[in-house]
Amino acid sequence: MKRSRFSDEQIIGILKEHQAGLSARDLCRKHGVSEPTFYKWRSRYGGMEVSDAKRLKALEEENARLKKLLAESMMDVSALREMLGKNF
Repeated sequence: MKRSRFSDEQIIGILKEHQAGLSARDLCRKHGVSEPTFYKWRSRYGGMEVSDAKRLKALEEENARLKKLLAESMMDVSALREMLGKNF
């Protein structure tokens, strides 16, 4: 996944500026991002605080780790079944 130039804290700060009354177009020009990127951020981080964003990131990392563990265990089970099938 591509790494963002902006941290979660910076993104939330930009969104708070928008809530304070600045237009999306002006914010995008000021910070050098495209409008679709701004609206993607707003849909993902809208209404969040910095602590909420950190928690979300931690949960996403844990979810990715658990998915990887599940995939590895399923491969192990599949290999064991295949070996048992050949022996009998």
